[in-house]
Amino acid sequence: MSSIITRRALVTGAASGAGLLLSGCDKLAQNETFRKILFSEDEAHRVLQRAISSRHSLAKEFTAAEMSPVFRANGTLNPGTPAYSAMAAEKFANWKLQVDGLVNRPLALSLAQLQQMPARTQITRHDCVEGWSAIGKWHGPMLGNILKAADVKTSARYIIFHCADLFHGNAYYTSIDMFDAFHPQTILAYTMNDAPITVPHGAPIRLRAERHLGYKQAKYVMRLQAVASLDEVGLGKGGYWEDHVDYDTYAGI
Repeated sequence: MSSIITRRALVTGAASGAGLLLSGCDKLAQNETFRKILFSEDEAHRVLQRAISSRHSLAKEFTAAEMSPVFRANGTLNPGTPAYSAMAAEKFANWKLQVDGLVNRPLALSLAQLQQMPARTQITRHDCVEGWSAIGKWHGPMLGNILKAADVKTSARYIIFHCADLFHGNAYYTSIDMFDAFHPQTILAYTMNDAPITVPHGAPIRLRAERHLGYKQAKYVMRLQAVASLDEVGLGKGGYWEDHVDYDTYAGI
């Protein structure tokens, strides 16, 4: 229980209480005290949180008056690759979201097609492991509806998000399990604060999985891959930060 309590408290209080407002999440790997509290008992934390909360319990939502005047962009601010730059120059008119892996109907969805799907709007708080938080408004289709359209197979246990930004020459990736993939607040947002998402914030779409820490909110999403095991991607822990900085696979708060 203590890890559930201190996990959010540590994140939201770090900037004022521990001086951990940093330029990149990977720098927190240098702080062993922070790591031991935040990244401990991963599986026990996941199981316990699931046991005491409903599948459809929601992260707190806020009013428009409570939105942050500034919502900082962190991590990659522009993938800057030739392919991404070309897509951005044409305002993502020819961009397509690939949905594949363990699905019966692989999809290639344009931004216009995503915008035609039923969408959810939510004003929620982003909690970053750097020690800062901000409240923003997000709008886009629920991930669960996209997976239903692709007829995801029952053997799928995780969704991998493959992104356009590169880390050490490799495309960024992260994952969530099927429980969170079908959570109503898990959306692929194409607007932020009532405007199209900008490049620094992850255009054309980014993941919003509102019951997770900020490092799970993937930007520049290009592909959704349904898999049976995390062993199929990267080093097998479920994401770039998990594989290379030993962050938790499960980032629920």
